[in-house]
Amino acid sequence: MCVLMSRRQGLTAGAVLVVLASCAPAASSGSTTPPSPAATASSSASPPNTASPALDRLTIAAMRARSYPASALTLVRTDGDQGGYVNTVVSYQSDSLRVYALVATPDGARPAAGWPVIVLNHGYIDPSTYRTDDASYAQFIAAFARAGDMVVKPDYRGNGQSQGMPEGGHFSPVYAYDLLNLISTLKADPLVDPTRIGLFAHSMGGHEALRAMVVSHDIKAVVFMAGVVGSFFDIFYNWPNSPVTTDVPAIVQQLRNAAIAAHGTPRTDPTFWDSASAIDDVSFTTAVVQVNQDVGDTVVPKLFADHLVAALQAAGKSVQYNTYPGDDHQFTQNRADILANAVAFYKANL
Repeated sequence: MCVLMSRRQGLTAGAVLVVLASCAPAASSGSTTPPSPAATASSSASPPNTASPALDRLTIAAMRARSYPASALTLVRTDGDQGGYVNTVVSYQSDSLRVYALVATPDGARPAAGWPVIVLNHGYIDPSTYRTDDASYAQFIAAFARAGDMVVKPDYRGNGQSQGMPEGGHFSPVYAYDLLNLISTLKADPLVDPTRIGLFAHSMGGHEALRAMVVSHDIKAVVFMAGVVGSFFDIFYNWPNSPVTTDVPAIVQQLRNAAIAAHGTPRTDPTFWDSASAIDDVSFTTAVVQVNQDVGDTVVPKLFADHLVAALQAAGKSVQYNTYPGDDHQFTQNRADILANAVAFYKANL
């Protein structure tokens, strides 16, 4: 194994770039809501994974044992040209639920092999107020689409008008199911190049992307931005504002408490919680990774990013680590930097 490490100051406006690359072989504007029927939801959390009764659905092994069938992207409406790309709202099926997504398609002719796709995994927004076409990630969508990539931002079940229960991104794997079902759907879509599927993931969405990339080999490149990418030990003990220690929605509290009742905590049953921690399975991924983190983030600690980079390096994976001083969880001050870094990364690796 060979490891290259370099550091340079001032990428554009004060970012610090650390590159860790290992050469060991990889292991194997219309209306604001879609015009749809009211979301349907059961009164309780989703049932345990039915792939095998011996596997708890939180474990990575259980996620790998499931199937993720392709459906079709169904047009709900078009929002027209946005200046270099066209926005549409679509829906797809995920575990028999109708989930919505925003799609940004570059102007111009589709490449012969299909569009490269970036699936944008959003951070936590109150599911009851979330909108498919809100502006939270508009700058990212515009930058990627204008660079020639189709961008798909799934809502996740129970968010906005999507059917199902919003079970949260950590003590339930269902948002990762929605992502993996979408990846299967994109692979089958004639507009998409199935060999060029990438992920962009912010905050909560980082956990879903990390899970997906250790389950599926269909993901070629992943960019994390202040992602929840630590282990469950980190989530329990190294996250001052984590779902373990702060008020959470009732369904998330129910799922958290059920998991603790069944398996204890990462201190009392580290074997189980390690089996549910995607960071412990990064040797499986075939994706190249870029990690972006503000050094003073008060929402998701830098320690999570540090731990993911260390795990990827130890597994012999290629990873770029960009840190940004003096910013916040949304990267408002260094927005131009992170956009430039992500666009360049996808251009080189997707």
